Amino acid sequence: MDDNGLSDPYIKFKLGSEKYKSKVENKTLNPHWMEQFDLHLYDDQSNILELSVWDKDVGAKDDIMGRAAIDLNELKKEVTHNIEQELEDGAGIICLLLTISGTSGGEAVSDLSNHKVDPNLRRDLIERYSLRGSLKDIKDVGWLQVKVIRAQNLTAADLGGKSDPFCVLELVNTRLQTQTIYKTLNPDWGKVFTFNVKDIHSVLEITVYDEDKHGSPEFLGKIAIPLLNIKNGERKFYSLKDKKLRSRVKGALLLEMEFIFNHIKGAIRTVNPRETKYMEVDQKFKISVSYT
Repeated sequence: MDDNGLSDPYIKFKLGSEKYKSKVENKTLNPHWMEQFDLHLYDDQSNILELSVWDKDVGAKDDIMGRAAIDLNELKKEVTHNIEQELEDGAGIICLLLTISGTSGGEAVSDLSNHKVDPNLRRDLIERYSLRGSLKDIKDVGWLQVKVIRAQNLTAADLGGKSDPFCVLELVNTRLQTQTIYKTLNPDWGKVFTFNVKDIHSVLEITVYDEDKHGSPEFLGKIAIPLLNIKNGERKFYSLKDKKLRSRVKGALLLEMEFIFNHIKGAIRTVNPRETKYMEVDQKFKISVSYT
C-alpha cells in the first residue's frame, strides 16, 4: 500500500504452465480491470487456477496483496460462472466471469468436412419439439445448429499484415469456440456447433478475435443474431460490427444455421423469468478456459 493509503493493483493468473498478468489500475483499492484472458486446460496438467493480486511499486519489488485458487473440476463446463472469489486472510474479493469451454452435455462441436445430414436425427428433433412433447422437460425449448464455415477480409492485427483469428459463439451462458487459423485474413474454420435452447428470444453472438500468445486476444468484429430471425438452411455472409454493434468493421462471416423449437414451450418461457446472462455484468474479469 502506498503512503496515501491506496495501491496500484494488478492480478497474475496461472494455469499449468500458462501465466498471464492484467494491466495496473493506479491509486485504488477497488480496481475495475475489465479484461479477458484465454487459457488452455489439458488432461495431464493441474486443474487449479491460481490468482494473486499485487501492488505495483515503481523502483522497488512489487508487494503481494492476496492469493486465491479456484478448482476448475468443481465448475460445470459450457456455463459462464459469476464468481466472487475471496482472497486468503480476508485480503479482499475478486469478481470474475469464468467459462470452461469445449464439448459437453447437449452442446457439441464437429468438423464440417465430416458432417453428414442424418435424416433420422432431423426426424427425431422434429418429433422431440412437436406439440405432442409440449409438457415434457419445459426448459428444453429447442435445438440450434450453427455451421461456421469461413470468414473473409478480416482486419490485419499483426505486424506482418495478417491475423490469427478464432471465433467464440455465445448463447446466453453457453460458450463454444473454433480453433485458431494462423496467419490469414480469410480463415476456413469449417466447424459445426449445436446448442440446447432454453429461450426462443435469445440472441446468438459470434465474436472474432486475433489470438495473442503473449496477452489478451484482440477484438476483430462481432455479430448478433436473434434466434427468431434465423432462416433454416440459408447460407449467407454476415458483416462484422464493432463491440457495441453500431458500426461495421472489416470482414464478414459465412454461416448456415438451423433452429428447431417447440412453440408452446417457447411461449411459456417467454412469460417466465429469463436466464441471467452473466456476460452482460459490468466490472468483472472474463476468463475462458478451453479444454481438450
